[in-house]
Amino acid sequence: MSTRLWGRFTARATAGPQPAASRFPGISAPVETRQEKRPRMFSATGIAGLALLSFLAALAVLGPILIPWTSSDRDFEAFLQPPSANHPFGTTASGGDILVLTLLGLRKSLIIGLVVAVAATALAALVGAFAGYFLGWVDRTLMWVTDLLLVIPAFLVVAVVSSGQEQWIALVVLLAAFMWMVTAKAVRGVTIVMRDREYVKAARFMGVPAHRIVLRHVIPNLASLLIADATVNVSAAILAETTLSYFGFGVVPPDVSLGSLIADGAPTALYAPWTFWWAAGLLIALIVAVNLVGDDLRDRFDPALRAPE
Repeated sequence: MSTRLWGRFTARATAGPQPAASRFPGISAPVETRQEKRPRMFSATGIAGLALLSFLAALAVLGPILIPWTSSDRDFEAFLQPPSANHPFGTTASGGDILVLTLLGLRKSLIIGLVVAVAATALAALVGAFAGYFLGWVDRTLMWVTDLLLVIPAFLVVAVVSSGQEQWIALVVLLAAFMWMVTAKAVRGVTIVMRDREYVKAARFMGVPAHRIVLRHVIPNLASLLIADATVNVSAAILAETTLSYFGFGVVPPDVSLGSLIADGAPTALYAPWTFWWAAGLLIALIVAVNLVGDDLRDRFDPALRAPE
């Protein structure tokens, strides 16, 4: 091997692998592409709200099971006593354990908030989707009913109708009946745009009935909007139930909710704050957690509200 050939060989060996463009002039080197970073489902505040909400839900479900006291038990040796080892949240004026009452109230408020939010969002999806898809007299009739319910004083109607009811299911039905109108109008506007999309036109061309197009093609594509709205409606339903229960129009004994506990503890809040502030504090924590999750979902699903990454 000649000296010049040996020099070329050692130079290539020490230089390592070379790009394809230098070894093969007719082939261009591949362009490196950087994958775009996918946005996280939740932001830091959303994760914090979800963690707090999960903790409160677990506390409401498991707490009353693990506590040795029940809502009907009375400690006749501890009337209106401050927090202690036997009663970590203190006792009521009748000797009831405030910890188990507060957790049962938290559970009831959570159940009412979730059921009302799901029912109101489902009703809003149906009314808004059918009104936006069919238009014409269907749209005019449904929107007339929606506008009529929007101007009715919902709080007074729910308070008067629910005052004679002993079951909290009646309260859920009444709250859901007055919480769907704004969402229905938003769903109607989106549906009017979606009815001219290609997949809706294709389903219509294939002879699919209109109601099946709405239920199987329109509403499923509104899932992101409906999920975010349902999450926000949970906090609105909890606040509405708490307000009604505080004034005696909501959950009635023997059931308890955070609103009824706050109402019972209000007269003794100054000299026995443990009867009032445990329920009030859990209510504040619950509303904050739900709003953090709902706002984050809304910002994530709504492009107009999404912050630039």
